[in-house]
Amino acid sequence: MQTFLRGRRVGYWLSEKKMKKLNFQAFAELCRKRGIEVVQLDLSQPLEDQGPLDLIIHKLTDLILEADQNDSQAVRLVQRVQDYIDAHPETIILDPLPAIRTLLDRCKSYQLVHRIEKCMKDERICSPPFMVLNTECNPDVLEQIKLQGLTFPFICKTRVAHGTNSHEMAIVFSEEDLKDVKPPCVIQSFINHNAVLYKVFVVGESYSVVERPSLKNFPSGPAERKAIFFNSHNVSKPESSSDLTSRENVEGVSHPPCDDVIRELSRSLRQALGVSLFGIDVIINNQTGQHAVIDINAFPGYEGAPEFFNDLLSHISAVLQSHNPDCAPTGEQPKAPAVSGGGGASPQVPGCSSIRGKELQRLGCNSAVSPNFQQHCVSTIATKASSQ
Repeated sequence: MQTFLRGRRVGYWLSEKKMKKLNFQAFAELCRKRGIEVVQLDLSQPLEDQGPLDLIIHKLTDLILEADQNDSQAVRLVQRVQDYIDAHPETIILDPLPAIRTLLDRCKSYQLVHRIEKCMKDERICSPPFMVLNTECNPDVLEQIKLQGLTFPFICKTRVAHGTNSHEMAIVFSEEDLKDVKPPCVIQSFINHNAVLYKVFVVGESYSVVERPSLKNFPSGPAERKAIFFNSHNVSKPESSSDLTSRENVEGVSHPPCDDVIRELSRSLRQALGVSLFGIDVIINNQTGQHAVIDINAFPGYEGAPEFFNDLLSHISAVLQSHNPDCAPTGEQPKAPAVSGGGGASPQVPGCSSIRGKELQRLGCNSAVSPNFQQHCVSTIATKASSQ
């Protein structure tokens, strides 16, 4: 047993559904065998009484969204977590609340991806253009779409990247289709990718790539056909099989993502946000072979990632060791191999600005949230029966 882990205390808060899906109790038992004390946190009680805590694992996405809608109970619970973080900057947070807020907002996460791509200067990466649609279709909106470089067909998504509504999407083929789309939403150029999606599950410096079904190819440019409304979760299930995911018209380039590209993308996102547990949805452009990031998810389901528990335990061990004063010379700040929301500074993405861990911790729950983003939390794209 690694002696530095003995007596360390890790608190966690996940929804009952998330715990069952991950079988998280089995992970807690794995930690205990390594000498780590694991505590299921009760947010209805003061966290001070449940400490001290060396590290906290959480998925507070639902509560954060509810708090942003001024749900009094959610506000109280999230604030309780924030108060503990403020009082204990030495506690490692997987992951920092401000970073989670960024990942909950597709517009912000897409902006971040585009900035990272500019920094990487890798021609093998080219994510699709996007814009936020805040109003009904009109000539000004159509002009703005052209200026942003979006081309038909494009995908319409809710701005909030979490919850049941976030999976409700539409493929829009023409200006006429825009009348059926309910703003606010994010629109993103559709890239033909031979009906294959690659889900990248990141745990610190480790990651797994899982292949899933995706949307079939469609002709480029405007088309006289009705918008297709669909649920992306259903489309990308491992066992999904429908006309929408047909691979009959596969053409052009078809290959899995390059390992060095995925490694650099995940590293850059970790450094820019200070996150450790996230997913990246990647497709391969069947015309150019370029990688395109089409979504990022906070603490995904890790379905199909058999090494998740081992990777998570290794990551926790690494960050706990890095925060152990005995592991570094006196007066020298220990360095974490993967960025966490602890007291240290996040490494810089080359050419890009980064956010420090303490600043990430202290932003969180009282940060101003725009009225538009609050609207996105409850809005959805109208679901309609679609004809193929």
